Amino acid sequence: MKAKLILENGMIFTGSPFGAIKDTVGEVVFNTGMTGYQEILTDPSYFGQIVAMTYPLIGNYGLNLDDMESKTPKARGLIVRELCLESSNFRSEFELDDYLKNHNVMGLQGIDTRQLTKILRNSGTMKGIITTHRLTQEQIAGRLNKFSNVDAVAHVSTKKRYARDGKGIHVAVIDYGIKSNIIRNFISRDCRLTVFPFSATSAEILAAGPDLIFLSNGPGDPEDLQDEIATIRELVGKRPIAGICLGHQLLALALGGRTAKLKFGHRGCNHPVKDLTDGRVSITSQNHGYYVSEIPEGAVVTHTSLNDRTVEGLAYPELSILSVQYHPEASPGPDENSYLFDRFLKLV
Repeated sequence: MKAKLILENGMIFTGSPFGAIKDTVGEVVFNTGMTGYQEILTDPSYFGQIVAMTYPLIGNYGLNLDDMESKTPKARGLIVRELCLESSNFRSEFELDDYLKNHNVMGLQGIDTRQLTKILRNSGTMKGIITTHRLTQEQIAGRLNKFSNVDAVAHVSTKKRYARDGKGIHVAVIDYGIKSNIIRNFISRDCRLTVFPFSATSAEILAAGPDLIFLSNGPGDPEDLQDEIATIRELVGKRPIAGICLGHQLLALALGGRTAKLKFGHRGCNHPVKDLTDGRVSITSQNHGYYVSEIPEGAVVTHTSLNDRTVEGLAYPELSILSVQYHPEASPGPDENSYLFDRFLKLV
């Protein structure tokens, strides 16, 4: 059986399907990580996206229950050069193909992922369809036009408030699509957590009596979350605030900054970032398609990308606020940036 990736610019890649055999539509992006396909698939920030892995062999170390970043895969599809059907790793509990079948996610293998990556780098991310059917131009256009990721955060945020016990600092976590390893990092520092849905009001959050408010990562365009931006604006000055990725962008918008879309995004675990507070350069894990394009008044840039000089971190000294664009919790990626969680807690 053959399957095709059809891009909105008309280009077609033909390969073989794996996982669940079903048509899927999403924004086609690429990730440059050599490992971490399990964490990528289950990262809520990939909701609505079809992820192409640039590393050629995927599935060789299998999957396990411990390394999930959420309970189910959030990506719409997975594209690889070569799928490994039999994993070899002492931690492997099941195979990638079986996992995608069980969770109804479409995969495509056997295409030139280097060529696809070059197209996305040159033309920018674009919508695409993976299908085993012969579609007319009208059908292709209709499916691409119908696809929207505007309500992505609503799909991945927790539906109900919940708590995690701890004896230390009380952190109110606003879940826009949080990764499990962010929760683990706070728990490892003995924090007490109260996790709120993305739609929680400022009154509900403050009523919990937190020492620190944390804004999580998540999918989609930050400018789509106007109600949530207004809520953050109401919280500013009431408690110290920290944010990662989408949370970083929402903070900037709430305080008068602006965001814009990157041509092809930052997705991988090998992005160099400079910490301007001490001159240290770290290799970071990143997954975002948007960035802070205009700095709010009163903000200080704390981190920058050494690839394209975009803003990777901001501090608001007068307001006890810190935020970073990249992922200090990694998963996948190097763990040398977890010191940022200690900086967040020092805001208290």
